[in-house]
Amino acid sequence: MGKGPSYRGKAGPCQAQVDPLAALRGPDDPPWDVYLTGTVFLDIIFTGLDSAPVRGTESWARGMGSSPGGVANMATALARLGLRTSLAAAFGDDHYGEYCWDTLAHGEGIDLGPSRTAPGWHSPVTVSMAYEGERTMVSHGHEPPPEEPAPDCPPRARAAVASLTPGLRAPWIAQAASKGTRIFADVGWDDTGAWDLAGLPDLAHCEAFLPNAQEAMRYTGADCPRAAAHALTDHVPLAVVTLGAEGAYAVDRRTGESAEVPAIAVEALDPTGAGDVFVAGFVVGTLAGWPLADRLAFAGLTAALSVQEFGGSLSAPGWSEIGAWWRRVQSVDGQDPAALRRYAFLAGLVPEEDTRPWPLRRAVPTIGFGGSA
Repeated sequence: MGKGPSYRGKAGPCQAQVDPLAALRGPDDPPWDVYLTGTVFLDIIFTGLDSAPVRGTESWARGMGSSPGGVANMATALARLGLRTSLAAAFGDDHYGEYCWDTLAHGEGIDLGPSRTAPGWHSPVTVSMAYEGERTMVSHGHEPPPEEPAPDCPPRARAAVASLTPGLRAPWIAQAASKGTRIFADVGWDDTGAWDLAGLPDLAHCEAFLPNAQEAMRYTGADCPRAAAHALTDHVPLAVVTLGAEGAYAVDRRTGESAEVPAIAVEALDPTGAGDVFVAGFVVGTLAGWPLADRLAFAGLTAALSVQEFGGSLSAPGWSEIGAWWRRVQSVDGQDPAALRRYAFLAGLVPEEDTRPWPLRRAVPTIGFGGSA
């Protein structure tokens, strides 16, 4: 199987400590492990609210953070897990855009070669309010200028992550798939109410589809998410349905394998971006060739670790956080042996100790103190 994962003892802020694909790399590999395109937002997150804001009143939050959001959530999660990630997006030439560009390119080591700065275009902004384990968001932005990098000719990559839009086709998905890129897709809520899989034409080019339980059941008409996952494999080789507090369920049509892994119970500070982190973890495990149950467990673990930090993109865990969790959970008195066995695959992946010289960037209350946050 090769030499196993590669460890980088002197990892900086734009280097992951573990290369999960080290044993698979060769001289003819694509330059990127994952390609993404989409909109980068500046996220402003309020946490510690006792309840949803009430009309005509003022609410005070006990915590606040700012970080890149939108497609940056997925890009950062992938990069922190050791995948070589390339992103095509438009950035405003305001301070928000500069902050997001610097954070992604220099802080996280994400390739922004296909991206550009759009003069005179202000960065889209989302305000997210987290309370009772949920979130409410308010966003503002305009369509980017037409010179925005058109993802019609995506670079060669092992994989790409796409967000499907009902009723619309994204030409870059078929082009990437024709070059051998493995497409992983999620989908947003269908505001049209049609819930017709025929309205997702790009699903035909995808290797994996990762909707949540409600989306999966509405698209298939199934009365339970597990039945929905099986029904989806008539349209895509691998269906993964997230079940919220119950975990996730997956079916692989090619092997006939199915797997279900329960969620890890944690106290959630901010759920922003947790779904993106789940997808990123699953992509890592799939590209590395792990068993299906291990992929689900890893994806769920990374998502659980992410909700304990502020923000979307900068809440994503790296290998140090994963390693620290694995070491800590083994020392808990009365730990269920079966639960430990479920994550035993981590023993051959995580560093034996935390060798990172400084912590990962986290969401900050404000932007501009001493230059880049």
